[in-house]
Amino acid sequence: MRVAIAGAGAVGRSIAHELLGGGHQVMLIERDRAHFEPGTVEQAEWVHADACELSSLEDAGMQLCDVVIAATGDDKVNLVVSLLAKTEFAVRRVVARVNDPNNEWLFTEAWGVDVAVSTPRMLAAMVEEAVSVGDLVRLMTLRQGQANLVEITLPEDSPLAGQAVEQLSLPKDCALVTILRGGRVIVPQPDDPFEPGDELLFVTSADVEHEIQAALGLS
Repeated sequence: MRVAIAGAGAVGRSIAHELLGGGHQVMLIERDRAHFEPGTVEQAEWVHADACELSSLEDAGMQLCDVVIAATGDDKVNLVVSLLAKTEFAVRRVVARVNDPNNEWLFTEAWGVDVAVSTPRMLAAMVEEAVSVGDLVRLMTLRQGQANLVEITLPEDSPLAGQAVEQLSLPKDCALVTILRGGRVIVPQPDDPFEPGDELLFVTSADVEHEIQAALGLS
C-alpha cells in the first residue's frame, strides 16, 4: 500500500516508521525546511513541498496513493489536504489529525475526511475509561460519525452479573463486540456469563448510544 503523509513533524515521522515496519510505501510531504530531515526516516520518500498546493501534490504523485494522512499541527492545513486528496485525486482513504477538539465537527466527509483522529479526545477517553465504572465512555468515532466505539465497565453490584450474553437485549444498531476480563479478550458467545468488573465494548450508532446503560440495567 502506498501512503502519503502530510507533515513530517514528530507525529508524521512516527506514523511513517510504523507503516514502513508493516511493509508499506511511505511518502512524507513537508514544507518547513526545519522539519525536512530525510535521515530520520531513511526508507521513506521525502518531498519538500506545500501539501496545500495542488500542483505540488500532482508533482509528488498523490494520484498514485492508496491512503493519505493529514498529520500536520494545523487543523486548517489538514482540512485542505484532506479535501484535495479526496476531490482532486480520488484517494480511497483519507485520515486526518484533529489538533483542537473544538474543530472536530469540521472533519467530515464534506471535507474529504474518512477517519478523524483527535488525540486530545482519545487521551481524555482513555482517562475516563480507566476511572469510570458504570458510565458509558466513547472511545472512538467511526465512519464520519455514523457509529461509535464505546466502553462500559460493569460495577460490583451490576444486575447483569451471572446472566448470559443471550439474555442481553440491546437496542437496534448496537452490537457487543468484545468483553475484556482481566488479561483476557473474550469474543462474546450466547452462553457466556457476565461478571462484575467486565469491560464491555460496543459498536453503536450515535442515535441509540444513550440506551445502552438502560439495557445493562445501569441507568
